[in-house]
Amino acid sequence: MPNPVLRSIHVHPVKSVAGYAPCEAAVQPWGLAGDRRWTLIDPSAKVVTQRQQPRLALARAESLPDGGIRLTAPGREPLTVAVPEPVGTTAVEIFGDKVEMVPVDGPVDSWFSDYLGADVRLAHLDDPARRRPIDPEYARPGETVNLGDGFPLLVTTLASLDALNSLIAQGDHADEGPLPMTRFRPNAVVDGTAPWAEDDWKRIAIGEVTFRVAKPCGRCVITTTDQRTAERGKEPLRTLARYRRFGDRVVFGQNLVPERTGTIRIGDPVIVVE
Repeated sequence: MPNPVLRSIHVHPVKSVAGYAPCEAAVQPWGLAGDRRWTLIDPSAKVVTQRQQPRLALARAESLPDGGIRLTAPGREPLTVAVPEPVGTTAVEIFGDKVEMVPVDGPVDSWFSDYLGADVRLAHLDDPARRRPIDPEYARPGETVNLGDGFPLLVTTLASLDALNSLIAQGDHADEGPLPMTRFRPNAVVDGTAPWAEDDWKRIAIGEVTFRVAKPCGRCVITTTDQRTAERGKEPLRTLARYRRFGDRVVFGQNLVPERTGTIRIGDPVIVVE
């Protein structure tokens, strides 16, 4: 078996919106640079994701050198959004936490609201000091995350996806497979491992950056959303529930916490440190 390597990198500037795949990315203590720094919120200032709005899968955001983003979506003209001036903040609710974020004024609100057919606003997480603490059961003092569900990075492996797709092909909803990796919205995708090898990882190095493997990633209904059509099915949750149940969660991939900053690049060796 070849030595494991980093096959792809994925940055999602807007939470639950499609992102892009750069050749390299800076790793910050709370996640990849530019990853999940923006989010849509509803009128009560709760975060809006594909759980409520599957059509977010069809929109796309790409980071710009100045920190802004460029948005595209079916039926909408492309829109460039600058980083808002931090003249005031709104307490945004994300999975029970409250995070102070800067609302974005201008045409982006109607751009997204018209696209989704729902009243939403875009908000930006501007200050690292406002990031949420990681679950203390898995964190060390001071460790934080931006707008990811719970941890700074998510790693998946191509071998495990192949194994999952083989299981789906044997099930009652084989017509839904094979599934692409985009269903799982990882930050780092590794090639050259055995299936489910990541279950045994405790610490890994990707190029110059080392990471602690915090816990397996519990999966939700977003994984059943076709990222090309926004239609929902039964897979992979039905198959994961049969073969990949850890406690009360079905899992795919591993959550990572950086132990140091640096840059990861496609082709970097992936070394299991522990």
